Amino acid sequence: MSETGGVREVKSAARTVELLEVLAARGDRPARLQELADELGVPRSSMYALLQTLIARGWVRTDVTGSLYGIGIRALLTGTGYLDSDPRVRLVRPFLDEASEALGETIHLGRLDGRDVAYLATRESHEYVRTLSRVGRRLPAHVGALGKALLAERPDEDLPEGPYEALTPNSHTDRAALLADLAGVRSRGYSVDREEGVPGIVGFGFALRYDVSARDAISCSVPVDRLTGEHETRIVAVMREIRARIEATAPAGGTAAAQWR
Repeated sequence: MSETGGVREVKSAARTVELLEVLAARGDRPARLQELADELGVPRSSMYALLQTLIARGWVRTDVTGSLYGIGIRALLTGTGYLDSDPRVRLVRPFLDEASEALGETIHLGRLDGRDVAYLATRESHEYVRTLSRVGRRLPAHVGALGKALLAERPDEDLPEGPYEALTPNSHTDRAALLADLAGVRSRGYSVDREEGVPGIVGFGFALRYDVSARDAISCSVPVDRLTGEHETRIVAVMREIRARIEATAPAGGTAAAQWR
């Protein structure tokens, strides 16, 4: 049995969390019993019993045939509770509204979680419509404006060896290229994502330094066909000001634990 912080890990609890994480990561692709048993390396009978327990409690849902499984509504309620109780999210939300109103573009708040960024709040542009909310979703830190802004706040030696996953032809896949990009982020004071995470979208990311090292960042996303030099200059100016006002308002935080583990 493995240990975490000197305390023995509870195997059944760990397996439950792993199952929920697998189902959440699949999004709109439900899984079959055997797929889940194989992925988590547990007997089919044990997986079936665990699924039935979680279905009864609302953490997992199944289709009318009982053969397909997906994440349940309890996960949404718990996630909403996390957002509602987080003081940083409550603090930043009004500033996202201001930035969105000033720029007419999509504004995000994200938090570094391991090697990914989790989206905590979004204000969508009225100029284009997404079919799915980004809140609660994750993106590898090396491909997005939010993630690169936060990685630049950390020592280069914390960055793991590549190769890294490519989401678009513009994604950084090797360590040297990403390190060069992060050096530019530190020099400018903000990150730029030119279609590295999502084709057709350019992002500008700004780390929020109320924690050391920064865990949260804000960004502005713009369709590439609407981005002019003048508009880019205005985005950077507005987002710099918004960041400064957030940091001036937020109480100083403690030292954030290393995120790249």
